[in-house]
Amino acid sequence: MTHWLEAVENRTAQVGIIGLGYVGLPLTLLFSEEKFRVTGFDIDQTKVDSLNQNRSYIHRIEPEHIRAAKKSGFHATSNFAEIAQMDAVLICVPTPLNHDHTPDMSYVTSTIEAIAPHLREGQLVVLESTTYPGTTEEIIVESINRHGAARSVQVLRAAADGETPGERNGEAGNLSGIMVAFSPEREDPGNMITPRREIPKVIGGVEARATAAAAALYGSIFTRTVPVSTPAAAEMTKLLENIYRSVNIALVNEMKQLCLKMGIDIWEVIEAASTKPFGFQAFYPGPGVGGHCIPVDPFYLNWKASQFGIQAKFIELAGEINESMPAFVVQTTARALQRRDKTLRGAKVLVLGVAYKRDVDDLRESPALGIIELLRNAGAEVAYNDPFFETVGSGRHYHLDMHSTPLERIGEFDCVVVHTDHSLYDFTEIVDQAQLVIDTRNATRAIDSNKIVHC
Repeated sequence: MTHWLEAVENRTAQVGIIGLGYVGLPLTLLFSEEKFRVTGFDIDQTKVDSLNQNRSYIHRIEPEHIRAAKKSGFHATSNFAEIAQMDAVLICVPTPLNHDHTPDMSYVTSTIEAIAPHLREGQLVVLESTTYPGTTEEIIVESINRHGAARSVQVLRAAADGETPGERNGEAGNLSGIMVAFSPEREDPGNMITPRREIPKVIGGVEARATAAAAALYGSIFTRTVPVSTPAAAEMTKLLENIYRSVNIALVNEMKQLCLKMGIDIWEVIEAASTKPFGFQAFYPGPGVGGHCIPVDPFYLNWKASQFGIQAKFIELAGEINESMPAFVVQTTARALQRRDKTLRGAKVLVLGVAYKRDVDDLRESPALGIIELLRNAGAEVAYNDPFFETVGSGRHYHLDMHSTPLERIGEFDCVVVHTDHSLYDFTEIVDQAQLVIDTRNATRAIDSNKIVHC
């Protein structure tokens, strides 16, 4: 263990990061900034080639960031045999939902199956992908042990009563096995206020040495680490964080609909409630929820809870409310058009912004995708504009094949639906040029116009 910690302290430990997306690539840069030699692994050869050619595919990660990382030894590869050279292997792959809201663990499973044959004694393996409690033990540990059985390469586990760690693992205080931990990602795309290294890192190892090793590694790039007792506790921590947000966003989404009926400005109410110095935290309504965390993570726990005979009613209700918001936006649009003696069928509708949140190039679970689909199903002629997406093709649950429409054409549309309030948008000019504006983000709050319908 002492040798491993010295390798971290001296920056001679080699770090492998699997999955070079919105979590893995920023993590790569943090380690590279601290002069670690990092190897990035991804099955998408296009990403691998882009990084090796100093090109970035994520907004706010510039080519110079990639070049700086390469000066510290970074390179990207799709060759998982290089895993054997790593001292630490961090897994940052997607964990989406199936159509029936059950966990899709295929990316985690295929990743650990691909790397397990290349793992060696003394390595640290950390899962960062958000998942249900028990995943690290049930999938990561099981796969490593199954592949390592013939080579006697097993996961280090906590010692049983009366045994020393060395007796339990057939060692004499050396790291003869593989250390495994879970440390949930806490990425917040678009957050320009909180530096990534200032976000505390929760860590739960299968046994104490894994926790200590992961804490030392992450402690070299994060200001604070938060060790917990088990991987399951760390997995549950991540879910609680996002379920808390999901439930509260659902609450204000429901309150918004009530306030609209009652002629009350929900945004004014939230602002007033926020003046209370205790017992209240502001959450804001919108057209639904997007990104990986809030629309997905609660259902992971809901699925797991059902295995224990528990119905997670708050999680289910929050999911229902948040998932209903795109339909609410479309219904509001239809009513607004009717008041102008127009129907949604045949109407030309421009969706303004398709990213799931302001100023990010991230489409994951964006409510805009559902809104566009519902508008099309209702017979509308739909276009979109987003400065971060020149085109929108196909994904796991959508097939749009659309190109961004220039803002200069706003006047051609019967209605503009404000989905994402990108800071690049001049909403005064947009309202001036538009025939009708459905505002789901309170982006036009400072504008007085009878063209605006708040939603």
